[in-house]
Amino acid sequence: MSTQSTSPAGGDFVSNLGRIYTIYTGGFIGFVVLLAVLEQLGVPNRIIGYLFVFFTLGVYALIGVMSRTMAVSEYYVAGRRVPAIYNGMATGADWMSAASFIGMAGSLYFLGYDGLAFVLGWTGGYVLVAILVAPFLRKFGAYTVPDFMSARFGGNFARFLAIIVLLCCSFTYVVAQIYGTGIIASRFLGMSFELAVYVGLAGILVCSMLGGMRAVTWTQVAQYIVLIIAYLLPVVILSAQKYGLPLPQFTYGQALQDITRLEQGMITSGLAGASLKEHVAPFTSYSPLNFFALILCLMVGTASLPHVLMRYFTTPSVREARVSVAWSLLFIFLLYFTAPAYAAFSKLEVYQNVIGQPLSSLPAWIYTYGKLELVKVCGVNAIDPQAIMAACAKIANHGDLLRLPDLAINTDTIVISTPEIAGMPYVVAGLVAAGGLAAALSTADGLLLAIANALSHDVYYKMIDPNAPTQRRLVVARVLLVIVAVLAAFTASTRPADILAMVSWAFSLAAAGNFPALVLGVWWKRANTAGAITGMIAGFGACLFYLVVSRYYPALGASSFGMTSLLNPITGAPVVDVAKALANPATADAVLASKVGWFNVNNISSALFGLPIGFAVMIIVSLLTPAPSREMQNFIDEIRKPRGGTMLKEKSA
Repeated sequence: MSTQSTSPAGGDFVSNLGRIYTIYTGGFIGFVVLLAVLEQLGVPNRIIGYLFVFFTLGVYALIGVMSRTMAVSEYYVAGRRVPAIYNGMATGADWMSAASFIGMAGSLYFLGYDGLAFVLGWTGGYVLVAILVAPFLRKFGAYTVPDFMSARFGGNFARFLAIIVLLCCSFTYVVAQIYGTGIIASRFLGMSFELAVYVGLAGILVCSMLGGMRAVTWTQVAQYIVLIIAYLLPVVILSAQKYGLPLPQFTYGQALQDITRLEQGMITSGLAGASLKEHVAPFTSYSPLNFFALILCLMVGTASLPHVLMRYFTTPSVREARVSVAWSLLFIFLLYFTAPAYAAFSKLEVYQNVIGQPLSSLPAWIYTYGKLELVKVCGVNAIDPQAIMAACAKIANHGDLLRLPDLAINTDTIVISTPEIAGMPYVVAGLVAAGGLAAALSTADGLLLAIANALSHDVYYKMIDPNAPTQRRLVVARVLLVIVAVLAAFTASTRPADILAMVSWAFSLAAAGNFPALVLGVWWKRANTAGAITGMIAGFGACLFYLVVSRYYPALGASSFGMTSLLNPITGAPVVDVAKALANPATADAVLASKVGWFNVNNISSALFGLPIGFAVMIIVSLLTPAPSREMQNFIDEIRKPRGGTMLKEKSA
């Protein structure tokens, strides 16, 4: 089916991408300046918040409508015409999920040095993508990861297993993104969290349902521009205000020195206990084992996530796929290099301007987020000064000043609240909300598309009705996308866990289920169908079993694996003796609702069990069973060659 040259997929559009997105960027900056002027003229904050959220959603929706298509290759892989730099930008947006934008700086705020495991793991994963996986999948020429599994390992059973892995990890991941949109929309639109997740869902569906990968690609480029401006601006302002240099990445060291000084001062003055974990001290929350295990799981998971790998199916050539990975790293680096500084400057603001203040005169942002159940003081939601003072009065020898242990800020609140913590104009807070929304929407679009494409292309078209016409295939894809999206929104509305934990589970599931088969499928010609199938079942099964048992049946973990301590799901710190807690009716329910790590390995590093099992089983079974055919081995040799055309040709519709 032909497309007009002026459409967001045609040649005229692609040749003018630089001009189009330059105009878009200038327009967005002008819109922010306009809202800043309106704020100074007295326009209410709620109106500014609505304008930010709905204007950006409107732009994304417009791109989605303009990019609608009924061409299969356009819907699944954007016609394989996305230039490397723009694919890198779209990948950056796809990658900058709510976990990266909202959750990571918050975790660095609370974990300090140990939170760098997330930065190292997620960034390092793209090295594996570039070296081991992406170029070879692009040369293969598939639409989806299950396509590759089916062709490499023969038949629909390998495809079916890859679909199961994709559904589990992508659904977990997309729930986290919709959860993030709910947090932002509930804060800036003044609605309940449960309703806010469905508002975010509407924005996601408009972008992805009509135009598939084509619409998602051009929307994600626009979203990256919004999110990177929104992320950098507050911390650039703080860096300039405090140290006279608007480069927070370079003033980060001075901020850490000030944090250390303030921590020592709080201990001396009694505002913090002597057991305070210093921000710069290593391995205070994660043991060395868990620190490096988390880095490994996130790196391998990055190279295994279907929605990430799908982005490299859209480039014009294998070479462009390699270059695209390099651009992806650059665009991701801009945010990840800033995240530790963001956390440090936010913590510095709290230490300087909040801790030690009288309970009766705490800043307004505490009550704003306390009413959303995102900030607690002395163990209660900070809804008003009376509630706080009443709760703190119950603590022996408390006094009338806010101490560090009294303040509990939700991990996923740090980034969106920092402008308000620092006393910046509300327009900056609205900009950050728009950036967080862009990050969550862009990743959710990619994830929902990966799920819907797997169900419509790999299940319906490849396994159920291979003769289905193009129009029916795309209708099925859109219907399934809506169904999956509504299920994800319903799950998110139940507040299942914090964003970072949910995302980490997705990475471990993808790593254990996909990575051995992907890597050995490309780099070891002796890998065969029996090895791949048993390896995927064993690795993914072990990882999933660990997650389910440690999350919902910790008593089994404690009794069967010699676990002696309950671990905090984020920090990994021992909390209580499991055996005693299970025996005590007063604490048993809390233990059963928590994540207990086996052998002291954190729940979020669950691929540490499934990954080696998957590799070992796949290698052993492959060696014990007949080798693949000579034709298949020659096929693998051809995939590894850096030159040459796409090997798999899609039937014309």
